[in-house]
Amino acid sequence: MKPTRESYAQLVRDLALLRASVSHAFGSNEHEFECSPVMSEAEVLDFETAHEVRLPEEYRTFLMTVGRGGAGPAYGLFELGETDEGFNFRSWKERDGFVGTLKTPFPYSEPWNDLTGAPDDTLAETDQEEYWRLMSRFEERYYAQLDGAIPICHWGCAIRQWLIVSGPEAGNVWAGNRADNGGLSPLKTPSSDRVTFFHWYRSWLDDALAQLPK
Repeated sequence: MKPTRESYAQLVRDLALLRASVSHAFGSNEHEFECSPVMSEAEVLDFETAHEVRLPEEYRTFLMTVGRGGAGPAYGLFELGETDEGFNFRSWKERDGFVGTLKTPFPYSEPWNDLTGAPDDTLAETDQEEYWRLMSRFEERYYAQLDGAIPICHWGCAIRQWLIVSGPEAGNVWAGNRADNGGLSPLKTPSSDRVTFFHWYRSWLDDALAQLPK
C-alpha cells in the first residue's frame, strides 16, 4: 500500500513517543530517535540535478517531511550524500570507488555473491605473496563500486544497507553483506518479495515501539 501524507506524519509522532520513552532498540543510543532537520524541495532538486537522477518517491517524501537522516534502523539513517567511516560519517562522491554512477541502473535483480577467484586461506600458509596477489585481484572485483544505489545505514563492520535509485529495483532496499562474503541481496518479508524504503523504516519503528515497557 502506498504511504499517504498521514503515514509520514505518524512516523514523526512515533519518533517523538520513542524519544520521550525508554526503548532498547539496537543502535538507538547513537541517534536517540532524533532526526536531522528536513530538506527543502529545492535542496532535494539540487541533489537530483547534480546526479541526474530522481530519488524514489518514498525516500524523497521522507527527506522533506521527517528528516534528512538520524533516527533509523541499525545505527541510524545516513544523511543524503553521507556514509559511515567506522562509526563516524563522511561524504561520498560518485565514482569514488564506493558509490558508482547514480543514473546508471543498479546491475542486479536477484541475490548476488560471486566468490570466484577468492584464494583459499591455506595458501597464505605456504605462499603469502601469491595469496595477497590473488586476494587483491578478488577484492577489486568483489567490492567494486555500486551503480544506481546509495548507502542508507550501517550495522557496523562495513555491513550496510542500500537504497536502489535507478533501474528496475529503484525504491527497494538491499543488504550489502560483502564484508562477510555474503554478497548483495534484496530485503524481503514473509509476505513481500521486496521491501521499499517506507516499509523498511516503518518496520524498524514498529519493532522499536514494541520494545517499550507495557
